[in-house]
Amino acid sequence: MKTANPNTVLLIAPVVDGLLDKLATEFQVYRLYEQADPLAFLQQVGGEVQAVVTRGDIGVTRAVLEQLPKLGLVAVFGVGTDAVDLDYTRAHNIAVTITSGVLTNDVADLAMGLLLSGARQLCQGDKFVRNGQWLKQAPALATQVSGKRIGIFGMGNIGQAIARRASGFDMEILYTDRKKLNHGDYQWCADLHTLAHESDFLVIAASGGAANRGLIDASVFNVMPKHAWLINIARGTLVDEKALIHALQGGVIAGAALDVYEDEPNVPVELIAMDNVVLQPHVASATHETRQRMSEVVFNNVAAFFDRAPLPNAID
Repeated sequence: MKTANPNTVLLIAPVVDGLLDKLATEFQVYRLYEQADPLAFLQQVGGEVQAVVTRGDIGVTRAVLEQLPKLGLVAVFGVGTDAVDLDYTRAHNIAVTITSGVLTNDVADLAMGLLLSGARQLCQGDKFVRNGQWLKQAPALATQVSGKRIGIFGMGNIGQAIARRASGFDMEILYTDRKKLNHGDYQWCADLHTLAHESDFLVIAASGGAANRGLIDASVFNVMPKHAWLINIARGTLVDEKALIHALQGGVIAGAALDVYEDEPNVPVELIAMDNVVLQPHVASATHETRQRMSEVVFNNVAAFFDRAPLPNAID
């Protein structure tokens, strides 16, 4: 329950109602996203804030962090930290937690769903039936998935979960990462370009951040087979969207299936216009079950912080 001197949380962006209700029951919660003048609001209450809760796609800027002199925790609803100024948090001994280990299965499921939707033309088939075209002509042929080569860029928990699912389709699994795995019957590729060249489906499962921005560029598309598909369930900033659009329009690659974009929720009209592109609104973790578990992880990290207990999901 709240006390006369409550522990104070700043909520940067909306989260699911269950988490908001639980936070508001236990702590004093300020909602920055509801303020007409966020800077003026922070100048008024920023000195009280000890913990920040934010979403992975929103993060928290240095300009906000600088207004919170008592801040000790940034709890992220998600696993991405590229929108959090980690240089600032580390320099000021501010802990950062994520919902690690919770999103893996849903994100891997969607990766395979996007791959299948693109290769088997599921979206086009749906429109074909709904528009009555089946009554007039035969549907177009699609691309087989089973037995093909899947290249996974980023072989962390999510990448490995994708690999396990791809194994069920008898796919040959290739990957590249900062280090080789010590297990799994997967083929290591020394670099991204080798992986791209050898893959029928290139799945992006790597971390975001400044170091990887625009890493999937024209040089990658140019070495991919013309029949290959790009699947991205990681971060939109990893892909040079202009180069991707050019590659798709020019037939350099066969198609793309995307859950993330460079400037969400703004999706380039060129991508929207193409039938060989499958689009989703950044929903890889958007299931009732996973969002509930994510809420529990965020709350547990905030509660542990105020209880001065070890943080269950802190990053280095």
